[in-house]
Amino acid sequence: MSSASETPPTRAATRVLGVMSNYRWTICGLLFVATTILYIDRQILALLKETLEKKFGWTNEDYGDIQAYFQGAYALAFPLFGWFIDRFGVKIGYAVSIAGWGVAACGHGLISTLTGFKIGRLGVGLSESGNFPSAIKAAAQWFPKRERALATSIFNSGANVGPVIAPLTIPLIAAAWGWRSPFILAGLVGFVWVAVWWFVYDVPEKHRRVSAAELAYIRSDADDVVNAPKIPWRSLMGYRQTWSFIVAKALTDPIWWFFLFWLPDYFNKARHLDIKHSQVHLATIYVICTVLSISGGWLTGWLQRMGWSVTRARKTGMLIFALCVTPIISLSIVKNDWIAVLLIGLAVAAHQAWSATLFTTVSDMFPKRAVASVVGIGGMAGSLTGIYFPKFTGMLLDKVPGQAYGILFGVCACAYLVAFGLHHALAPRFDPVKLDKIEAA
Repeated sequence: MSSASETPPTRAATRVLGVMSNYRWTICGLLFVATTILYIDRQILALLKETLEKKFGWTNEDYGDIQAYFQGAYALAFPLFGWFIDRFGVKIGYAVSIAGWGVAACGHGLISTLTGFKIGRLGVGLSESGNFPSAIKAAAQWFPKRERALATSIFNSGANVGPVIAPLTIPLIAAAWGWRSPFILAGLVGFVWVAVWWFVYDVPEKHRRVSAAELAYIRSDADDVVNAPKIPWRSLMGYRQTWSFIVAKALTDPIWWFFLFWLPDYFNKARHLDIKHSQVHLATIYVICTVLSISGGWLTGWLQRMGWSVTRARKTGMLIFALCVTPIISLSIVKNDWIAVLLIGLAVAAHQAWSATLFTTVSDMFPKRAVASVVGIGGMAGSLTGIYFPKFTGMLLDKVPGQAYGILFGVCACAYLVAFGLHHALAPRFDPVKLDKIEAA
């Protein structure tokens, strides 16, 4: 049974504390918008791949190399941003990340060589890596544990909404104003977001829009000591719980990047649909993904409300999501394009529900002041394995174009079940980490 400290304020308590505000959902909306903007940008290069291949004479391996530069920078900066955010706070950390990304995105307007694109994606990867450490820590600050999976699923759905918007708008913008214009426009939108964020965001305890009742609800399962010392992220590596997150990210993040960077090419090369004819297919995939992934985040919270433990609810959800990816292995024998869309949509949605739940396990197990650091370390691991996967994909497509996508989708189908097994072995329960060893580090 839940203890009194784990339940939201009763109606009587709310009358004493005042009217319950819901400003935490405004913060969740800001996190969603930032993630959406970034994922529109991530799709620009994929959607313009055919155009840029013709203009600059790229091979599939060249394109894979460009994406590998992004992944390498993303991996390098992820733990650094995690440390920076834990040290200076979410408000400053997120603003620095998105502002730096805006500069890098706009800088693509000056690029005209393969080397220039590699450098440009390097800049985007370095700055964009602050997004998830910032968002996950903000969710940990603004939501009690029972709502974090849903909140994470909502802002993480920006990773799906961005790819819905991108194929419907980017080709039109590029056709009207040239291929450089989508990069520049996305960067400018990022600067607008930073301005809004700076004036709207603060921690709940200091925010004038948060009522006493909402603050009590947010803090109903608080797990941090006020003014406790920061945790050196090197010391976090001694915990199996940290490694459970690292291993799961390392095995599944490259699959997401594969979906994001190569699906337009898959429809073009394997199904003979250019971007004008496949944009509705791509948009449909991410619409499916948005709906189902948010439902996945809701699922684990609902199971908790039904009386399940955090561990049982999260692990049940993760196993279901891992199983939902497996049907994608049949894509090589599926002839109908719309059945392929449904299978890919289910797999991409399952990844996003998996990812949101996996992120939430960090705040289940670690105190808030360590969340961004652990997320940063795991994000680095996912990006390091993601460096080679685009290169491997490009080489495979150049060498065995007729078989490449069948092999790649087979890898995707198996990755999540392997990750689930290893994650469970390293973290059988999502109990809070004991701080004694960390505090002594």
